[in-house]
Amino acid sequence: MGRSFRWLLSATWISNIGDGIALAAGPLLVASQTSNAMLVALAALLQRVPWLLLGLYAGALADRVDRRRMVMIADGLRAIVVASLSVIIVAGVFNIASVLAVMLLLGVAEVFADTSSQTLLPMLVDHDDLGLGNARLQGGFLVGNLIVGPPVGAFLFAFGMAAPFVTQAVLVALSVLLVARIATPKGPVRELGDTHVVHDIVEGVRWLVHHAAVRTLAVVIVAFNITWGAAWAVLVLYSLDHLHMTVVGFGFLTTSSAVGGLLSTVMYQRIERRFDLGDVMRVCLLLEVLSHLAFALTTSGYVAMVIMFVFGAYAFVWGAVSQTVRQRATPIELQGRVGSVYMVCVFGGIVVGQALGGWIAERWGLTAPFWFAFVGSGITLALVWRQLPAIAHADAAA
Repeated sequence: MGRSFRWLLSATWISNIGDGIALAAGPLLVASQTSNAMLVALAALLQRVPWLLLGLYAGALADRVDRRRMVMIADGLRAIVVASLSVIIVAGVFNIASVLAVMLLLGVAEVFADTSSQTLLPMLVDHDDLGLGNARLQGGFLVGNLIVGPPVGAFLFAFGMAAPFVTQAVLVALSVLLVARIATPKGPVRELGDTHVVHDIVEGVRWLVHHAAVRTLAVVIVAFNITWGAAWAVLVLYSLDHLHMTVVGFGFLTTSSAVGGLLSTVMYQRIERRFDLGDVMRVCLLLEVLSHLAFALTTSGYVAMVIMFVFGAYAFVWGAVSQTVRQRATPIELQGRVGSVYMVCVFGGIVVGQALGGWIAERWGLTAPFWFAFVGSGITLALVWRQLPAIAHADAAA
């Protein structure tokens, strides 16, 4: 799909390995400084809050500047922040406050890096290759963030507290050099005129609201992330106390989804060629509904791992399809703003869902969030079932 796509793919894979290393090492670093559950949870929250506060601004900025340069600057700042963390760890002058400050800065940098990087793919590959391109990029996320990165991060942390962060800084810096090799037109993708960034944000939101297919897809993403977030908020307690799995068993449970996702991303091209995207979207969402029901009913850890494998298989197909459908329907000059609305929907839904999941579990038990997810996602799917084929081919209708 072209040399520039290969540079983007390489940069994504390398950056994701670095992020996967931090995914394990970050919580270990926080836990080494405090046993306060609120502070531990705050460290994770600080990397999501920036999406809700700055996501729309980052999307508007991506449509106003050179997108490739924006990725390089944001990831370069991310490498500097992680390198600075490594220095203060080696110097022995860090504490929980400095660690939390680093988490917040990384969250801010990731908003701008991720928002701009997702706009590059439609600029580099043909319309028909967007699905395969998204699947391959998601493969990098699976391998780096979920399979290779976390065990390497835990090993490096045991070797030396600063080691995983030095490694992450090097990998992110290397991804910046690879992005620099991508060939894209210099400057912004559109004429700016006298418009203000606030006007640009409003224009992007207005376009989404008036585009029936893209609007419905955004609603589906919010609803399904609320139900998913509610169930997954208690997954660790569900596995330990309800399924009576060990800590190692919980590790296998989460790894099962990554293995299922990796298999489906490898097969994505065959899936897209053989089946209509509308049918693929229906099957993915139906499996989501049934997975919540299966988790609510099972008491076996082995059965739960099979369910998680199936979850990973359809969830990453859905991710590639939904991203592709949205990118194909959105004009190139609006990719940043519309994409940022989607990311705000994703993280907003997860945050709301996690808050609901904890409250529901406290009142009605550890399986109650899964019953809530089953009912909520089932109602949502019933409401949009007939619209999914039209959503899948919104670009053709336009």
